[in-house]
Amino acid sequence: MPGQRSDGRKSAGKSRRGAEGGVLNVFSHGMLIVWALMVGMPLLWVLWSSFKSSGDILTTPWSLPGKLHIENWVNAWDKANIGKMFLNTLIVVGGSVTGTMVLGSMAGYVLARFTFPGNRVIYYLFVAGMSFPVFMLVIPLFFVMRDFPGIPLLATYQGLIAVYIAYSLPFTVFFMTSFFRTLPTSVAEAAMIDGASHARTFFQVMLPMAKPGLISIGIFNFLGQWNQYLLPMVLNQDEDKYVLTQGLANIALQQGYEGDWGGLMAGMMIAMLPVLLVYFIFQRQVQAGLTAGAIK
Repeated sequence: MPGQRSDGRKSAGKSRRGAEGGVLNVFSHGMLIVWALMVGMPLLWVLWSSFKSSGDILTTPWSLPGKLHIENWVNAWDKANIGKMFLNTLIVVGGSVTGTMVLGSMAGYVLARFTFPGNRVIYYLFVAGMSFPVFMLVIPLFFVMRDFPGIPLLATYQGLIAVYIAYSLPFTVFFMTSFFRTLPTSVAEAAMIDGASHARTFFQVMLPMAKPGLISIGIFNFLGQWNQYLLPMVLNQDEDKYVLTQGLANIALQQGYEGDWGGLMAGMMIAMLPVLLVYFIFQRQVQAGLTAGAIK
């Protein structure tokens, strides 16, 4: 009968769509497993290699450590001066992430909430700043920092912090401008009616509402600045102020064939641990910040 034939076609369509969905799920899960192995296996290899002797790393690189060589971590922290480099990196990245978040959120708020002549021009200048590769800027930046009047910037903490902030601001402003546009204007208008100034409205009303976005972009800035290699290599030639990426590269160059490979692996793990820790702590906030605008 006609009704039975139409019901049969509907059930056949549903079963076909269910089969296609099952194939897609299997494929997507398979790709995720492959990606997880590609990312996770090198980390695990570095981790167990950091507890092996240099001889074991060269002769049996894929075997698990038969004996835990804790001294690799001690040597990396003390003898290879990783502890000093770790502190230098904390100083530089802590100052630059803080400066980037303060300036970027303020600029993003103004560009998102206020209309004034040149608003779009300033916004697109920040967007254009994301298109410049850092390789094009290092040579002129070196001479600017070397010849900067009055304040020595080359091979200094403040110089690296200023450069990191300038390097990270374009994407931060772009992200925070888009995020502030998703927030309701009624709350800010109510605060202004109650007599709050623009600064108080921003810091006490709008900034707490933008917490998911701030955490998300803060994590990205932290990861990018912690792993930055080219800028400190060109702009920071003082060994006492080496950051971790410089120090690890320098240690690797000095290894040769008879170096302390276990200490190098331990140094790499020390450099990676803060990044992994920050991500695992804030992964929910990162996901919430990235999806907040889409959900709204």
